[in-house]
Amino acid sequence: MAGITLEQAQSKLDEYLAAESAVLSGQAYEIAGRSLRRADLDAIHAGIKIWNERVQTLSAAAEGRGRVIVGRPGG
Repeated sequence: MAGITLEQAQSKLDEYLAAESAVLSGQAYEIAGRSLRRADLDAIHAGIKIWNERVQTLSAAAEGRGRVIVGRPGG
C-alpha cells in the first residue's frame, strides 16, 4: 500500500459507502467514470471491504500499532 495515505483510503471508503446508499435507494452511482447500479452491489461491497481494510491498517500504523519488532532469541 505504498503511497496511499489514511486520508485517501478514508475518502475512498466514504465514496463506496455513499455508492452503497445510493444503489440501495434505487439510484445509479458513478466512481472514477464507472457507472454502478443495483446489479453492481457486489462490486460496491467488495470495494467497501478493500478500503475498510486499508483504513484499518493505516489507522493502526498511525497509532503505532501493527509495527513488527524483530529480535534474536537469547539476546
